[in-house]
Amino acid sequence: MNEIRNTSVLAQLADAPWRTSTRSQTSNCVEVAPLRNGPAAVALRDSKDRGGPVLLFNRAGWLGFISGAKNGQFDLN
Repeated sequence: MNEIRNTSVLAQLADAPWRTSTRSQTSNCVEVAPLRNGPAAVALRDSKDRGGPVLLFNRAGWLGFISGAKNGQFDLN
């Protein structure tokens, strides 16, 4: 994974309105934040490692990720 070097994106991540899903559990939580501008529209991170890696999605990528999650594409079972 590439390190984020764009200061605009870093500033947006620092000020982002991170939200945790109401369905999150103690052992497997993620947080999502909309981004104001730039190539990335949505950021996703592990709520247990807030200083760790962040996945950035453009609008089409985010909609594809949500669709795949709803359809069980990422289920481990």
